[in-house]
Amino acid sequence: MKSLIKKPSAWIPIVLPLIFFVYLVTYISMFGIVRQEDEGTGAHLFQLWLALEPFMLGFFAFKWFSSARKETLIILAIQIAVALLPISVVFSLGL
Repeated sequence: MKSLIKKPSAWIPIVLPLIFFVYLVTYISMFGIVRQEDEGTGAHLFQLWLALEPFMLGFFAFKWFSSARKETLIILAIQIAVALLPISVVFSLGL
């Protein structure tokens, strides 16, 4: 059996939060914290990702837990930890 991390349902929920984290760090380092009435495209994409992330994690857990429990739990823990990176930045700065 191939490694479970090579499956798209495993690595996509890891890559997307990393992209948002890099975007947040880059944006804050370049422009600082800017408060505007219109949130902008980045904020709307973040909100969409925030709504879809639990479904992606749930799909991964539902699909792979019965066949590879230990590996699924390890990858699920990584997915959750990586998802908390951009969430913690946004909520700690009150953006």
